Amino acid sequence: MTQPNLIDAAADEAVTLTSELIRIDTTNTGDPETLVGERVAAEYVAEKLTDAGYEITYVESGGKDRHNVIVRLPGADPSRGALLIHGHLDVVPADPAEWSVHPFSGAVQDGYVWGRGAVDMKDMVGMTLALARHYKINNIVPPRDLVFLFVADEEAGGKFGAQWLVEHRPELFEGVTEAISEVGGFSITLKDNVRAYVIETAEKGIRWMKLRVRGTAGHGSMIHRDNAVTKLAEAVAKLGQHQFPLVLTDSVREFLAGVTEITGWDFPEDDLEGAVAKLGNISRMIGATLRDTANPTMLTAGYKSNVIPSVAEAAVDCRILPGRLEAFDRELDELLGPDIEKEWMELPPVETTFDGALVDAMTAAVLAEDPGARTLPYMLSGGTDAKSFQQLGIRNFGFAPLKLPADLDFSGLFHGVDERVPVDALKFGVRVLDRFLRSS
Repeated sequence: MTQPNLIDAAADEAVTLTSELIRIDTTNTGDPETLVGERVAAEYVAEKLTDAGYEITYVESGGKDRHNVIVRLPGADPSRGALLIHGHLDVVPADPAEWSVHPFSGAVQDGYVWGRGAVDMKDMVGMTLALARHYKINNIVPPRDLVFLFVADEEAGGKFGAQWLVEHRPELFEGVTEAISEVGGFSITLKDNVRAYVIETAEKGIRWMKLRVRGTAGHGSMIHRDNAVTKLAEAVAKLGQHQFPLVLTDSVREFLAGVTEITGWDFPEDDLEGAVAKLGNISRMIGATLRDTANPTMLTAGYKSNVIPSVAEAAVDCRILPGRLEAFDRELDELLGPDIEKEWMELPPVETTFDGALVDAMTAAVLAEDPGARTLPYMLSGGTDAKSFQQLGIRNFGFAPLKLPADLDFSGLFHGVDERVPVDALKFGVRVLDRFLRSS
C-alpha cells in the first residue's frame, strides 16, 4: 500500500481540489446559451494532470465550451481489462438567495466543503484527480490500466459528454471492461450504529418527455370547448396523481435482504413502502426504486392573458425500472389517450450483478478502513453517465466512497440547498479508493 504520509497528502489535496472545483461555476441548464464554466473546469483539470506528468487527450465535443479530458495510466498487466474512473464537471443551477453560504464559494468550514457540486459530483472528481496525480508523481503502477475521464454535460443527459464520446471517440475506451463513478459507496447507518456502504449496481431508465396538446386559439373572453391549456392541465393532473405498480427488481430484493440480515427488519410486500420508510433519509431514494415514476416538472402555454393559445406543453420526468419500458408505455397510453402528443429523450436503465473480483475489491477496501461495516448493492432512482458507457459493453458501478455522519441527510443534498460534503469523508474516500485501485 501507499505510505501513510503520501496518501494523507493526497487526501489533503483532494479537499483542496474539491473546493477549487466548486469555485468554478459550471452550471448546466441544458440551454447552450446559458452555459458557463465547463471549459474553465476542464482546463483546470487538464493543467493539474499535465503538471503531474500525464499526456492528456483533450476533446471538444460541442463548440468552444464543451470539453472532456481523458488520461490513461498504464498498469502492470496490460493484458487485463482496463478500469474506467469517470466523473462529470457540470452542475445543476443554484440560487444563492436560498443558501447559507454562496453555492460557488467552495467554503471549507464547520468540517464540510460547501457548494454546488460538493456531492454531485466534484467530491469524486477531487478524489480521483488527487489520486491520478499521486500515482503519476510517485511512479505508482496499478495492477491494470486506469483510465481517468472528466466529462461535460452529464446533468443534461451527456449529449456533449459521455454520450458524444461513446458515439464519436470509442477508441478512447479500448480495452475498458469495468467502470466506477458517482452515487454509490457512501455509508448509511442502520440499527446499533452498523454502517452499510451502498454500491450502485443498477439505475432506472430516464425518459424526459414533452407532452403537447393542440386546441383552437381565440379570445379569452369567449366560450371555448377546445382549450389546449385545459386539456393539458387535465392530462398533467392525471399523470401526477397516477401510481404505477410496485415491482421488485433483483437489485432491490438483494438490498432489502441485506438490510434484513443486518437489522432483523422485515419488508413485507403488502406494506413495502411503509417498511422502507424505516430506512430514514435514504428511504426516499430506495422508495423511488419500487415503482416507475412520472413527475410533471414544467408547463408552457400562451403569450398573453386574454389569448387562448393553440398549443400547450408540459415537461415530465419519467424514471422507469429495468424491464418495464413496454409496460410503462402501455400504461401511459391508456392514461393519457390518443390526443396527447408525446416526444422524449430517452436513456436506458443500467443493471449488473453484485459479484466478481471488482466487487470483492470494493468490499475489502471499505472494510480495511471501516472494520465491521457491510457493503450492499442498490438501485439508483436517478441516472448517471453509466447509461452511455454500458453501450460499449462496460460493466458499471457507483463507487464514490464516503463515511458519513449518521444524522446527515445525504440523499437530500443531491441538487439540494446547502449541498456539502464532510472533509473527513473526502479523506476517507481517498484512502478507500487508493486501496481499491491498487488491488482491483
